[in-house]
Amino acid sequence: MNKGITWENDQELFKIAKEELFVALVGDVLDKMGYLHQFLSPNIKPLRKDMVTIGRAMPVLEADTFEESPKQTNNPLMKKPFGIMFEALDSLKENEVYICSGASPRYALWGGLMSTRALKLKAAGAIVDGYSRDTNEIEKLNFPTFSLGTYAQDQGPRGKVIDYRVPIEFNGVRINPGDIVYGDRDGVLIIPQEIEKEAFTGAIEKARGEKLVQKALEEGMSTVDAFEKFGIM
Repeated sequence: MNKGITWENDQELFKIAKEELFVALVGDVLDKMGYLHQFLSPNIKPLRKDMVTIGRAMPVLEADTFEESPKQTNNPLMKKPFGIMFEALDSLKENEVYICSGASPRYALWGGLMSTRALKLKAAGAIVDGYSRDTNEIEKLNFPTFSLGTYAQDQGPRGKVIDYRVPIEFNGVRINPGDIVYGDRDGVLIIPQEIEKEAFTGAIEKARGEKLVQKALEEGMSTVDAFEKFGIM
């Protein structure tokens, strides 16, 4: 890492990100590194505009079902309401993000009681490729939740968690357990573990450089001259 830009652990890195960075800036750095497809769909939005999440991915795989507990099945998992969702939720660790895909967008994948449990476990947020519900409760808890929007229809008879802590794809983006997930009102970005040091070092440098550019522009420098001098815009 460059001199002056260091962190000892996730707590320090995530603190720097929350204080100095924003998602678009890190996305720009990933573009420069050749990682051009790391943003989830722009339809995935925070429940409230000021919600921000950053943490390690705890991927969850959901599948559509058509009964809560079918009488005829060849798979014992199908007899379990919600599949292994409770096990997945209980496995959350501090600074992890529950990130779920695999379902059709026709029911809620996250809710208020799940948020209560996740908060107790010090999780960093939830991001689902579907809807969330119990919106007033989640907002009151102030738990960072990103989804396609709000919809009360329950997953009970419609979907089950079939695996967790496994690689998933979300809007075509590959997510491995432990990748960094960073979301704000402008989008949700996946930063693969193998490039996280380079990506965040570059992002911190860019953020600090942008402050110099902003000051120069405020003092009247043209954008042409500012870009020539700082190489940032």
